[in-house]
Amino acid sequence: MHPLSAIRRPTTPQMRLILAVVAWTLVIAHWFLVTASKILPPLALPDPIGVVKAFGRLWTEFDLLNNVFQSWWRIAQAFIVSVLVAIPLGIVMGAFPCVHDLINPVAAPMRSMPITAFLPAFIALLGMDEAMKIGFLVFGMFFYLLAVVVEEVNRVDQSLLETAYTLGANKLDALWLLFRASFPSIFGSFRILYDVGWTYVILAEMVNSRKGVGYMVEAARKVLDFERVYAGIIAIGLAAFLFRWLLGQLEVRLFPWRQTAAAGKN
Repeated sequence: MHPLSAIRRPTTPQMRLILAVVAWTLVIAHWFLVTASKILPPLALPDPIGVVKAFGRLWTEFDLLNNVFQSWWRIAQAFIVSVLVAIPLGIVMGAFPCVHDLINPVAAPMRSMPITAFLPAFIALLGMDEAMKIGFLVFGMFFYLLAVVVEEVNRVDQSLLETAYTLGANKLDALWLLFRASFPSIFGSFRILYDVGWTYVILAEMVNSRKGVGYMVEAARKVLDFERVYAGIIAIGLAAFLFRWLLGQLEVRLFPWRQTAAAGKN
């Protein structure tokens, strides 16, 4: 059996790189073919060369780096608030079923509702400035993280708590143990949490913004500069990928044993 066709057999780093290059080559080749064939109008799908040139204009004329940083800073603020509230609350919910049964009936439906539908409500409550954008992002990120924290706390082996109680631990010690045991997995979810933030920050920045990648894309759309729109979309993807990669590298440094355990399973 060929290694690539074996079920659940991991690929080598070199093969992953080759497959990634092949995948993106196919995407770009199809992009060239579609635009050259004139199947779609230029406004719907501009030429790749024009998008590359527009990307250069974003960097030199439209302050791309500062706009990316502004979006990142909004996400970072919402991220910090979500972490500071969701982790303690999630640990308490996982530790005490009565607290879980009190809060989860409200939290669970929020995870199922389309967060974008709440944007008009946040505009009405907080106006259209920074408070609205940060509040909207917190709302979108908090309920996802809360569910992850509760799930990871519930996965902590009960024998750890029983051992701790045998050694004389009190309730605060037990809560600290639950935090320490679950935090590596919770940290692993931060990459997805940042992806959630990048998803919602674009929408928030389309409302009364003067900085940010969402504002940058919306400004290009208003003047029908769709080469710049597509270049902005690519810039968003690159920025989100970069920050996700940095979090992944930080996770490897902080919790190297998780990588060893994953490799052992494979």
